[in-house]
Amino acid sequence: MNERMIPALDLGSKGTLKSLFVPGGILLLAAVILLSGGVLPVSAAAVDFYYYAVFAAGILLAWRFHSSRVLSALVILLLAHRAIEFFSAGRVVSLGPGRIAFDTIAFLLPINFIVLSLAHERGLAIPVITPRLVLVFLESVFVAILCRPGETTSPAFLQAAFLSRSLFHWTKIPQLALLAFAGAFAVLLVRLWLYRKPLESGLLWSLAATFLGLQANAVDRIAVAYWATAGLLLVASIVENSYVLAYHDELTSLPARRAFNEALLRLEAPYSIAIVDIDHFKSFNDTYGHDTGDQVLSMVAARLAQVGAGGQAFRVGGEEFSILFSGRAMKEVVPHLDSLRTLIGESRFRVRGTPERRSAPRGAGRRIEDKRSPARRKSTQPGNLPAELSGLSVTVSIGIAEPGPKARDAEQVIQAADKALYRAKKAGRNRVETASEPRGRTPRLKRDIA
Repeated sequence: MNERMIPALDLGSKGTLKSLFVPGGILLLAAVILLSGGVLPVSAAAVDFYYYAVFAAGILLAWRFHSSRVLSALVILLLAHRAIEFFSAGRVVSLGPGRIAFDTIAFLLPINFIVLSLAHERGLAIPVITPRLVLVFLESVFVAILCRPGETTSPAFLQAAFLSRSLFHWTKIPQLALLAFAGAFAVLLVRLWLYRKPLESGLLWSLAATFLGLQANAVDRIAVAYWATAGLLLVASIVENSYVLAYHDELTSLPARRAFNEALLRLEAPYSIAIVDIDHFKSFNDTYGHDTGDQVLSMVAARLAQVGAGGQAFRVGGEEFSILFSGRAMKEVVPHLDSLRTLIGESRFRVRGTPERRSAPRGAGRRIEDKRSPARRKSTQPGNLPAELSGLSVTVSIGIAEPGPKARDAEQVIQAADKALYRAKKAGRNRVETASEPRGRTPRLKRDIA
């Protein structure tokens, strides 16, 4: 039986705001200042180079990093803009096929962005990209039919007015398209708030740049620059996503080992390094399954991120974490670590039963012996666990060290902290030990998981 544990995680408003505005918001703001503020003269040749360079580089990067959603978004933007230019003959028009293409694409674009935001990233396999190509083809046919020669006005449904037209004198975008944009912005904001993924941010700001491009009549020089900026924001999301994957742990959202190694290079005395390990984590995984174990790791990481004294937490592997305290002596941070240990131990989990992915019969490829007692094994078999268990908890052991005569560089400090952690484990777990001398025994919590 697989159990899904649902701890309350603190996403952190600071991290959410950063993921919202960096780098997409900053890039778009810079584009608005340059294009609308007249800071730099922008020639048509420079805009054309910018436009084609962005889309060519973006499509190549999306293909190289197997990002089907970014590739789809870039292709949709490029085709949408080229369609408006084709049917309007490169001129701003108020009637005819050019205007119909403008109204139709202004409505379809935000809907496509909603679909791309809700889609799962599954690479560039043929079964993945085929439905999207079919959708783009059908939309292209739809636009071509509406913009056939002889048509002068958009279909009535695209021109539907829900409010007084006088309220929208500031824009040429129809009210139905504005409603679609509002819905797309709402969906993208919610998904960015929930997941804080670079691609969600890229789609959000790219859609905002597209809106500005449509506002600038879609086909003039400034508008073309905004369409190119929309593509640039998607390219930036690929780069940002690569950085996140390299320097952050996807499960816990903490900085990963590479970030930890780079942070060590910047350390200057005084500083302290703490090594944190979840007690009996392997037994917890064996008993409740890896899905629940992943939730435990996420909970512990969320608590570690709240540590005081300016500490920065990292996940360095498995159930082991490290905390760097720059500018802090060991004696200053021990009380904060002890409070952290207590906070984690007092956290309770609710486990809900779902099908166990590890409950398949053990054949030749699964020779791991279950050493629990028969009663214990029976209690965790499918159908034997209650629908909802509560009161489970985990504890952590912590070792901490600082530079000294026997530990002059960061690697030696880490080794000293590891030794302190080993003493904490031998002394009964659920305690903090320093690298100097063993501290008094910390009382263990009654509900420690063994």
